[in-house]
Amino acid sequence: MIRDFDINDTETLVTIWRKASALAHPFLTAGFIEAEAENPRSVYLNFARTWVIEVEGRAVGFASVVEDALAGLFLDPAVHGRGYGRALVDAAVTHTGPLSVEVFEQNTIGRKFYAAYGFVGDDVSVHEPTGQRLLHLQYAGTT
Repeated sequence: MIRDFDINDTETLVTIWRKASALAHPFLTAGFIEAEAENPRSVYLNFARTWVIEVEGRAVGFASVVEDALAGLFLDPAVHGRGYGRALVDAAVTHTGPLSVEVFEQNTIGRKFYAAYGFVGDDVSVHEPTGQRLLHLQYAGTT
């Protein structure tokens, strides 16, 4: 089931963010990840439109959109490969329309997902806090 974020989801979703970030971003320093750990609370969950996906009554992931940008898509790694990420992006596209996303070039998990979904683009920038390359992708079509 996909539903809107509720403030009571916060700690569960922060835990999911931490697990997913550890898996997808092993190239980022522990210090950077720790510094970023407040972002789910202060950015994604409070200032974005956020959807939560539940399985058997338990939140297992979330997607957050700010304007037309997919600001966060995080799933508990235990449920990867089951279509939940696609379902969350489908919900975001249905409510928002065309989306953009930034993904670290070294995030092979995210890049594979976004390419399979249909995000494209060749714009690259450097993420100043980490020095990592960011890919800027767009999705405009239907899946």
